[in-house]
This record gives sequence, structure tokens and C-alpha cells, in this order.
Amino acid sequence: MDNRVRITIDDNGIADVALVRSDKMNALDFEMFDALAAAITRLKSEPNLRVVVLHGEGKAFCAGLDMGRMAKLNNGEPGATRDLRTRTHGIANSAQYVGLGWREIPVPVVAAVHGVAFGGGLQVALGADVRYVTPDVKMSVMEIKWGLVPDMAGVALMRGLVRDDHARELTYSGRIVDGTEAVALGLATRVCADPLAEARAFALALSQRSPSALRADKRLMNASSGVLSDSARALLQAESDEQVQLMGKPNQLEAVRANLEKRAPVFSTTQA
Repeated sequence: MDNRVRITIDDNGIADVALVRSDKMNALDFEMFDALAAAITRLKSEPNLRVVVLHGEGKAFCAGLDMGRMAKLNNGEPGATRDLRTRTHGIANSAQYVGLGWREIPVPVVAAVHGVAFGGGLQVALGADVRYVTPDVKMSVMEIKWGLVPDMAGVALMRGLVRDDHARELTYSGRIVDGTEAVALGLATRVCADPLAEARAFALALSQRSPSALRADKRLMNASSGVLSDSARALLQAESDEQVQLMGKPNQLEAVRANLEKRAPVFSTTQA
């Protein structure tokens, strides 16, 4: 886990969670998925926890799915995917837990986002309660580029953050937005010159508030958004079902090949 995610907890009960696969821009391979899931599970039951600060080391917060995994998908190699339909963590599957699980941690989670947050990386960030971003950050619901849908609880999380037509436009196009637009759209909370410093300062301030009240606030915010409710179960299952129907099919493979080969895609018009 330490070669993907590092957790340190100080005397104020502030957990610093760093994605440390900096040589790959913290891209999501199976080991990163597992490390993030393990971090979330640990923090959910960590005694005396007050606040979590989530960030990525190196040039980016998280570049999304690992390109090596994309190549395996392109080649149809076994083991390139995991079972998405099985609920492994309550209402979520293992991939959704990496996005949704931050909401299950009983204290505020503050994300500091710089560089890029693409695809799955954005969905991880959306799981945080608050997102501070640099002005020049690049954020995208990028799954459409690879012929996929945002299935790491991205649709469920965006529902409570982004206006419906904006969510549709971002999801359909996969276009990249900077920090200022991300705040205007609801993907981010505030633009900061140094998001990590701001996140740590905010976490320190929160650590001086009543821990009982903060945990109650988090429960209320979660109830208000409905993201962990039974009503979200069907939406999360739909994310998985739609993804399974797309993965490995001709148009999805063509999207991957076209991007890897840097050419225009040639899609079938007969595939639904």
C-alpha cells in the first residue's frame, strides 16, 4: 500500500492521505484501487480522527485509469477488468468505493487538487466533501474518450454537485475545464494558489471544532445529498450495468485503439 497511498495522522487527528505513484501521475491501476480502498476502510474506523486531507504527490492529483490497463483492454487480455456488477462494499462495487467511500468516512474530507484530475481521478476527488484546486488545474469527465461511462460513482456524486445540464454536457463531451470553470460548474469548491496549504489550514481549523458536531454535520450532509441512501443503490447499479455492456464491445475497443494510435475513430453505427 505504501507504494501507492501513504497515510499519516498527526496529534490533532488530521489524516494526510497522499497518492504517491507520482511517476505515473498517480494513475489508477489495480494496486492503486486496492490501496485507496484500504485507506478508506482504515479511516472509517480510525479512533480520534477529526479531518482527512486528500492529495496527490508529484505533477498531478490523479490522471485517471492507468494507460497500461487501457492497452490490456485494447488487446482483450484476461484480467484487464474486474467484476463490476457485484456489490463488494455495501451499495457500491470495488471501483465505486474508491470514489464514494470518502463520503462514508465519518469526518470531513478535504481534497487538494492540482495538475490533472481526469476520469477516475476526478471521481475520486468528487468523493471529498470539499475540493480546493489550482487555477490551472485540468479536470474532465473523460470516460467518453475511451468509450466508457463514469462508473466510479461519478454520476451519483455529480448529481449533488453539478446542475443536470452541465453534468450532461461534461459527460457527453469529456471536455477539460480549468479551476475557475470547475468552481462555477460545481466540480470544485474554491480556487487557491496553493490548494494543499489551504486544505491543511482548513483541516487544522476544523480540528478545533467539536468532533461530535462535525460528525453530525457530515451525517446530515450525506442525508441531504442522498448519495449513500437506498435510492442511490439503483443508480450505482445502473452505472455498473451500462459499463459492462460497453466494455470490450467493438465501439469501445475502437475508441481505445483510435486514442492509442492517435487517429480519428471509425465507429459502427449498428451497435447500441
